[in-house]
Amino acid sequence: MPLHSVSVAGVVVREDGRILAIRRADNGTWEPPGGVLELHEHPEQGAAREVLEETGMHVEVERLTGVYKNMTRGVVALVFRCRPTGGEEGTSEESTAVDWLTRDEVEERMSEVYAVRILDALDAVAAPHVRIHDGRHLLESA
Repeated sequence: MPLHSVSVAGVVVREDGRILAIRRADNGTWEPPGGVLELHEHPEQGAAREVLEETGMHVEVERLTGVYKNMTRGVVALVFRCRPTGGEEGTSEESTAVDWLTRDEVEERMSEVYAVRILDALDAVAAPHVRIHDGRHLLESA
């Protein structure tokens, strides 16, 4: 029986509308901070932990904004919109850069599958978006 992996990410939106992003150390791509959800961890706690570990920022998790499944790798990502509450931006073992990006910069620097997570989190619609992708591009749902 195939297994799924669950990851969590935080789309941290500052009062001026800029979004916290990291440049990953392993592949150099820009993404919202996130990672694998630990077995006995609540999803919201995992998102806040990943943001803190990767950026040095403390956040308040506001709401689930999207569920994204990588159909190639079997990874399900839960993405939460967050508000910064303290801390200081800094890199970690997992990030070579941390920056507050504008919406346009997100679309320029990130691949489609990561940019859409941020755009979905900025969307005023209260219901979470549910999308599937192949690791690089969005796929049509059934």
